[in-house]
Amino acid sequence: MTLPLDDEHAALFTVGQVADMLDVRQAFLRRIDDHQVVSPRRSAGGQRRYSRHEIGRIQQVVVMMDEGMTLPAIRRIFELQHELAEVTRERDELARRLDSLRPPPDPS
Repeated sequence: MTLPLDDEHAALFTVGQVADMLDVRQAFLRRIDDHQVVSPRRSAGGQRRYSRHEIGRIQQVVVMMDEGMTLPAIRRIFELQHELAEVTRERDELARRLDSLRPPPDPS
């Protein structure tokens, strides 16, 4: 049986909870949502809900901003990381397909 807490993408945490956990202001969380750096899900009532995965990304945002990066730059880095992961998955899948088409090694 899988519990919501086991799913790192389950949107379980409110803005207030995340702000307290990470010692950031709620306005900061709204701002990074407005800049589409982190996009929390919305509850039926329209309130932001964050997953553990998103909380990890927010921690990365805080570190990058402390290093002087802007929110648009951080968003672009996240986009490029996502694109790289997709290309890597495609490459790995193509390599598996290619391996399956190769004849077995000659035992002699």
